[in-house]
Amino acid sequence: MSTNPTRVPQEERTRAMRARLMEATVECLVEYGFSGTSTTLVSQRAGVSRGAQLHHFPTKNDLVVAAVEHISTTRGAELAAAFAHAPTGVGRTRAVLELLAEHFTSPIFSAALELWVAARTDPALAEAVGPLEQRVGRETHQLTAAALGVDGNARGARELVQATLDLVRGLGLANTISDDTRRRARILDAWAVALDAQLLSSPDQSTTEGA
Repeated sequence: MSTNPTRVPQEERTRAMRARLMEATVECLVEYGFSGTSTTLVSQRAGVSRGAQLHHFPTKNDLVVAAVEHISTTRGAELAAAFAHAPTGVGRTRAVLELLAEHFTSPIFSAALELWVAARTDPALAEAVGPLEQRVGRETHQLTAAALGVDGNARGARELVQATLDLVRGLGLANTISDDTRRRARILDAWAVALDAQLLSSPDQSTTEGA
C-alpha cells in the first residue's frame, strides 16, 4: 500500500490559489480601502508566496481587475441564493426589501464600492468596472422583479423596481458611515407599504402566483 500523498492536479492548485487571492483582495478592500490595498498585503492575507502571486497578477491593477470579475459574480450569486428562499404571500415585499438591504450592507458591496470610487479617476479600472457593473445591474433588476413577483420589463413596474434598487443602494452607502439599522428599517417599512400599493394599482405589470 502506497504511503505517498495524493498529488493535487496543477490546474486545481492554481484555481484554489486564485480563489484565495480573490477572497483576500475583497477582505483587504473592505478593511484597508482601495488605496491601502497592495499586492504584498493580499499575498500575505491569502497565504500565497509573493512569487506565485506575481506570476498570476504582476501588478495591483491586474489583481484588482480580476477581483472586479470575482466581486461581480459573487454579488449576483449571493443575491440569487438569498432570493431563492424569499417568502411569498403576505409580507413578501418587506422580506425582499430586507434581503436587498442585507446584500447592500454586506462586505462584498463595500468592496465593490471601493472599486467604484477608485474607478472614477482611474480610466483602466473604469474600463473594467463599467461593463461588469452594467451586467450586475441588469441581473439584480431581473432577480428583484422576480422576487417581488412582477414583470420587470413592464412600464411602471420597471421604474418601481429600479427605484427600489436605487433606494436600497443609497441606504447601503449610508451604512458605510455609521450603523443605520434603525432608520433603514423604518424607511423600508414605509417603502414596502408604498410599493405594494403602487404595484397593485399598476395596470401595465403582471404578478406571479402568490404575489
